Amino acid sequence: MSRVWRVLTVLVVSGLLAACVTPQRISGSPQQGADAFSRVGRFALTVTEPGSNPQATQGGFSWLDEGGRFMLDLTTPLGSTQARVEGRPGMATLTRANGETLSASDPDALAEDALGSRVPVAGLRDWFQGRLAERPAAESVQTDEQGRPTSFVQGGWRAALSRYDEQGPQMLVLERQEAARRIVLRLVVTNPS
Repeated sequence: MSRVWRVLTVLVVSGLLAACVTPQRISGSPQQGADAFSRVGRFALTVTEPGSNPQATQGGFSWLDEGGRFMLDLTTPLGSTQARVEGRPGMATLTRANGETLSASDPDALAEDALGSRVPVAGLRDWFQGRLAERPAAESVQTDEQGRPTSFVQGGWRAALSRYDEQGPQMLVLERQEAARRIVLRLVVTNPS
């Protein structure tokens, strides 16, 4: 009988942990328009430098884009909020779990402060919806039969987008090679609608 209880306990705890991995969808503002867009899923960030072991960070993300502003929540693997990045034209704010707030004109720099490595937050506004950002110009663009981008280079990032649904890609693999390190960011949408 005790073996049955152990198995049930493991199943219940596993289910609770699995539920914690995916963050909650961010609630929009009351004036949220019809063009609001959101994605929820998991991320894995790996940074490799010559002569050292790869450094990896993983967790969940929740993205809300209301057109004039966006919010990106980053959570730990167990679901607690690590940081929130909010952006409006010309202004971005990072709020850490401890309440500390930082501001800058560049959301990518703030995400780098939260994760310890550059993350193309500005590009994600378009890439999550399966389109290329207006600037800088994209290079080496490849598309699928429906004309949706599947791979390209933009803003120093090599991007591979796949597993499209009606909103955009459900898998994004972003890679950046810098002078002394290689950065790979994988985003997997787990709650597509």
